[in-house]
Amino acid sequence: MVDARLEAATGSYIEVQLRRGTNPDTIERKKSGISPRAVKDDDGGRTVALFVPDHARAALASIIEDYRNGPLTAAGNPPKQATVEPIEAFRRARLETLWTDDPTTLPRDAQHQMWWSVWVSPANEPALEDICQRLSLRPANKDRRLYFPEATVVPVYATRAAIELMMFATGIIAELRRATDTPAFFLDDVRFNEHEWNDDLATRITWPGNDVPAVCLLDTGVNRGHALLEPALTVADQHAIDVTWGVDDHDDHGTAMAGVILHGDLTSPLSDTGQRVLSHRLESVKLLPPRGAAANDPHSFGALTQAAVALPEIAQPERQRVYCMAITNENVSGAQPSIWSAAIDQAVSGTMIGDEANAPRRLFIVSAGNTEPVMERARWLGQDAYPAEDPSQAWNALTIGGYTDLAVIDDEGYEDWTPMAEVGALSPHSRTSVRWPGRTPFKPELVLEAGNRAVSPGGIDLVNLDSLCLLTTGRDLGQRPLVPINATSAATAQAARMAAQLTATFPDYWPETIRALMVHSAEYTQPMRANLDAVAGLRDRYAIVRQFGYGVPDVDRASASARDHLALIAQNNIQPFRLEGIRKFNECHYYSLPLPNQILEQLGNESITLKISLSYFIQPNPGFSANVDPQRYQSFGLRFDLRRKGESLANFKSRVNASERQSNGAAAPNHPDDARWLLGPDSVSAGSLHCDTWQGPAIDLLGRDSLCIKPVGGWWRDRADRTVVGRQARYALVITLKAPRTDVDLYSAISAVIAPPIATPTPIQV
Repeated sequence: MVDARLEAATGSYIEVQLRRGTNPDTIERKKSGISPRAVKDDDGGRTVALFVPDHARAALASIIEDYRNGPLTAAGNPPKQATVEPIEAFRRARLETLWTDDPTTLPRDAQHQMWWSVWVSPANEPALEDICQRLSLRPANKDRRLYFPEATVVPVYATRAAIELMMFATGIIAELRRATDTPAFFLDDVRFNEHEWNDDLATRITWPGNDVPAVCLLDTGVNRGHALLEPALTVADQHAIDVTWGVDDHDDHGTAMAGVILHGDLTSPLSDTGQRVLSHRLESVKLLPPRGAAANDPHSFGALTQAAVALPEIAQPERQRVYCMAITNENVSGAQPSIWSAAIDQAVSGTMIGDEANAPRRLFIVSAGNTEPVMERARWLGQDAYPAEDPSQAWNALTIGGYTDLAVIDDEGYEDWTPMAEVGALSPHSRTSVRWPGRTPFKPELVLEAGNRAVSPGGIDLVNLDSLCLLTTGRDLGQRPLVPINATSAATAQAARMAAQLTATFPDYWPETIRALMVHSAEYTQPMRANLDAVAGLRDRYAIVRQFGYGVPDVDRASASARDHLALIAQNNIQPFRLEGIRKFNECHYYSLPLPNQILEQLGNESITLKISLSYFIQPNPGFSANVDPQRYQSFGLRFDLRRKGESLANFKSRVNASERQSNGAAAPNHPDDARWLLGPDSVSAGSLHCDTWQGPAIDLLGRDSLCIKPVGGWWRDRADRTVVGRQARYALVITLKAPRTDVDLYSAISAVIAPPIATPTPIQV
């Protein structure tokens, strides 16, 4: 549905027919804002899309009037002759006026959806993002955009009708084409000139120094001789858990992952002329043996992974880093904690063997694993038939699955094939945790681009195609310096890149906080949202979340508090339990939220969104009943609880904390919550990352300005040594309030009274 508050156009387009060969700049008037946009030649001459701001219409009319009726020049020519005489006709502009691609490829159906290349001036990129938000359109993220000195090219997934509305409602579009850039151009068309493209990009990159965060890749090694890798990977930062293996890549997987970790999908960076700045480096630990060496014992994966974690920390102990691993225990479900997943949880929490008492926490990114790449459609069972693989169940790790936006097929010989998954849907390569038991963490938490597959015209065959993959660096520098990459390996590498970018931007944020920011930034695509909306109850949504997690993250959303999207971030320590004769809960934390009551009242029944993410790391305790009871596996747990509609502050505190009602011995008051949470409190039974979204009338948030962070059970309380019960833990909390209307200034209303969020610790009586 189109936003009824869409602003009126600030100008209009006119189609101008010029004599063939005429320079379109002759009709430009920079002071008035009259500017030529799309230019194309056809049998009738040269056609120009001329944008005329509303305030400049009189100026354009004056030029024509002067030519027709003004006094002749000394040479006997009419005034403005050079401007007007090349003009052969004025016509009302149409979408075709801005279309500079093959005319036969412009969709005729107003509801036809596809990726459009929308060309705008660099200054108009924010305006394009704004109009896309208002029209509920999907612009591609910045990694898929092209940057040139005088133009920015943004792929936008939209119908023809929406693009026409954008054209007539704004004056920002300079040109329209199909969005057809894919890796196939580099892998086929310029196959033997790839080094030139790589070298050109390398000269446009500002490479990082040694004092920036790194992504430590645990994989098959990396060939650092690649022009797009060497400046960010020193010899000293390459390691192997067995020195006899060497550190070079023996399989292509590690080098392919490395390219995505540093640059993302290389298709756009290689295609444009923009400058790129890298804010993170690369480290490599060879975790898998080369060909001919003995395979790793699956029972030793946990110990080997912890050994790999230690190597770069010994070499560079002060460096901030993110660990990235897209290796899984093939076809072994992650439905229960394993030695490997518990070892990762130990490493993340700073409690693995060799860690000191106050060892740093670690951010670990792992993949959910890939589905079987069957070649016959009849054998395809769907993603849910493939449970996410061990060690994706690690509570403290950020587990990554895949979705896809890739739907353009331009591989030679496959012109009639169609994409298997629609744009914005779950990638055919991505596993899910739908078949895991209920009391397990939601995995994956995030999905990133993992590529698509193609279906034959008869619907019988399935294949992987280069155009439905990402483009990255190859190990074989002589023959294949660029290679395709897809599946959850590509998605996991992108997530690690995002984590490193955020760590570089926010060096004081804990790993728990970076993880929370990434999850908090995630949003569902239209197909994901449709799946959630199609089910009736909260519990029915859990299976959907086990496919997509919390959605697709975005580095800009994670790092920016925009005018209508304000983030409150807290990092805090908490002591969950205490020992006073018996083992007890110790404290909860209260936060006062600076909700802008005046604006909430003004918005009334208009929708507003409150999102809360809570991230912490547990110390694992695998084995025995921990396989079926999350509180036996976790050292402690935390939950958040928001004051409910119409609930007094006293009743809120009495409901969430027994110590608040100690004096009168009353039972906890019963104040039912509304049904506006996306998932609800029953969705939290396991895991160390909890995220939920409340959406409803703004007026219903009045008085709901208190949030409680409270502990739940764990083995520190029930089974640990007396010296362990009173340990401190820490957590990160992210809260955002978002209004869909861009004319609502939440930022100013809240920032006028806001201070850094401070928790009020309160004892818990149990």
